[in-house]
Amino acid sequence: MSQHHSDDNHSDDNTDQEASRYQQRMATKKRIVDERIANADQERGVLIVLKGNGKGKSSSAFGTMARAMGHGQRCAVIQFIKGRRATGEYLFFNEHPQVDFHVMGHGFSWEVRDPERERQAAQEAWALAERLLADDQYHFLLFDELSYMIKYGYLDAEQIARALKARPAHQNVMITGRTMAREIQDIADTISIIHDERHAFRLGVKAQAGIEY
Repeated sequence: MSQHHSDDNHSDDNTDQEASRYQQRMATKKRIVDERIANADQERGVLIVLKGNGKGKSSSAFGTMARAMGHGQRCAVIQFIKGRRATGEYLFFNEHPQVDFHVMGHGFSWEVRDPERERQAAQEAWALAERLLADDQYHFLLFDELSYMIKYGYLDAEQIARALKARPAHQNVMITGRTMAREIQDIADTISIIHDERHAFRLGVKAQAGIEY
């Protein structure tokens, strides 16, 4: 047999072995996934925390809410920080019949700081949040930037945790913010951290509609 044919056969053998090893790895992964699916026998709402200094926490949360809406679920949003302009998510979701959208009144804003006014607005917003958490008609609640209200001492983390634990069993809740109180993290079902490796703003790109707001 020529050296050329020998090399071809050796290459074919290697390819067959690699294919066999790949199939074995995939079969092992499938078995593990199937076992996890079989063991996941709980049916209940979850508490999801999105934290970190990277961009995309609120965007991810609103994307999840859109998914819930696609299944016909009743949703509500409370944004705990009032921006200087109407956001795209507010303009899109505010008048949707499946969504109750609330922006914290004349409270915390990045532009003008008035601690006493902020505290009052935060407490009013949380009183609304407690009512939503006790209402079983809602399947999905989003508390956007809630963590800042705890960080600045306007709301009590233990009180929030108690209300979250007492909510209807089917209710899903997402909370966003750069940092998150330990009391909230301790009861969360899912915690995702979004890191900041690069941001267009630091490259001199202005904030733009449809991306930052």
